[in-house]
Amino acid sequence: MTDVSTPVPGCIFCDAVARQADDPLIVARGNQAFVILNKFPYNNGHIMVVTSRHVGRLADLSAAERDELMALTQASEVALARVYQPHGFNIGLNLGKSAGAGVLDHLHVHVVPRWNGDTNFMSVVGETRVLPEELPTTAGRLRAAFEALRS
Repeated sequence: MTDVSTPVPGCIFCDAVARQADDPLIVARGNQAFVILNKFPYNNGHIMVVTSRHVGRLADLSAAERDELMALTQASEVALARVYQPHGFNIGLNLGKSAGAGVLDHLHVHVVPRWNGDTNFMSVVGETRVLPEELPTTAGRLRAAFEALRS
C-alpha cells in the first residue's frame, strides 16, 4: 500500500490493511483503497470500499484516494451485478456516530445489493439475518468477478 497513515489500534479497517495478504474478507485491492466483505452483512454480497489510510471525512481525502475509492465503488457495483443480478443497490457513507457509522473515523462506502421483496427488514424487526450463502463462498465469487474486471 502507498500513503498509508499510522494504523489506529482497534480499528478493524486498519487491522485489515495490516494483514491484507491474509485477510479472508478482502476481495479486491488497490493502492489507496480496498474492497472487503461486511462480516455482518444485510444481504449476500454486502461489501465495503475502504480507504487504506485512516481518514474519516471525504474532505480529507487526497485526489488519488478519492478517485480510487470511487473507481472501486463503481467496480463493486459491476462485480455484484454480474455475480448476484440484484434489482438495485444501496450505496452510501455514514460519516460520524450521529449518522450511523459503525466504524468511526475510517472512511468506507457500503455497497449493498437489493432485490424486490428481499428480507432486509428481518434485521430490524426480528434481530435476525437471513443469508443463504456463507462469507467464504461470497468472497470466492467476488474475487473472481473483480479479477475478470481487470482482464
